[in-house]
Amino acid sequence: MKYSGWPDKGDLVVGKVDEIADFGVFVDLEEYENKRGLAHISEVASGWIKNVRDHVREGQTVVAKVLDIDESSQQIDLSIKDVNEHQRKEKIQDWKNEQKADKWMAIAFGEDVSDEQYGAVANALLAEYESLYDGFEQAAIHGMEALEDVDIEEDEKQAVVQTARENVSVPYVNVTGYVDLRCPTPDGVDDIKDALKAAEGNGEIPDGIELTVAYVGSPEYRIKVKAPDYKTAEAQLEASAERAREAIEAVGGTAEYHRERTEDDE
Repeated sequence: MKYSGWPDKGDLVVGKVDEIADFGVFVDLEEYENKRGLAHISEVASGWIKNVRDHVREGQTVVAKVLDIDESSQQIDLSIKDVNEHQRKEKIQDWKNEQKADKWMAIAFGEDVSDEQYGAVANALLAEYESLYDGFEQAAIHGMEALEDVDIEEDEKQAVVQTARENVSVPYVNVTGYVDLRCPTPDGVDDIKDALKAAEGNGEIPDGIELTVAYVGSPEYRIKVKAPDYKTAEAQLEASAERAREAIEAVGGTAEYHRERTEDDE
């Protein structure tokens, strides 16, 4: 996807070195349609420059900062030297992610998707998320729920979710906690089993969350949660332990939740 408009002053942009002159470097902007910028020799690298070609080469992909824009003369002034290594790597990764999202749009709606439909879906996703990639990533994690407020047709939402779940590699985190369950009643074993089922969510765990409960050694049980981020994972872990506590205390038992093992697992 290429933007038809202009970048803003201060933006970081990805470009390919198109031409090298004694006075500077011309850069074709990869993210914008028919936009070309110039990095003056003084903005190519820090210090005195004898030969521009010692610092850049034709065809090289660079990240530059937009210094100024003059739409009337179609001029964009760039600085390559004002971009540090961290910014460069982060911007290149964002750009690569958007290229992936562009391919996913083609998968979701076909290679022959019209510009009108592409633009409508893309703009709707960008109204809710910072980038197309973020929109697809959230759809992969949360399914249709992630697109609830996105103003596109239902079949378009389904296409995005299906494509996202088949193509997006979602980053996950894992957290672990333990719950000690005791029940002195005659039916204590069955009551503990019921409490463990409650801990597992009784089949009602949200999409994008994996939760398992395993026996460690009486009276201890391990709860493991896999989720998109630590905040969600911790919340699900605590909720699981709380469900087990409520279930076992309802029949006269006790529960104690803790994050560390009480004895060696081996």
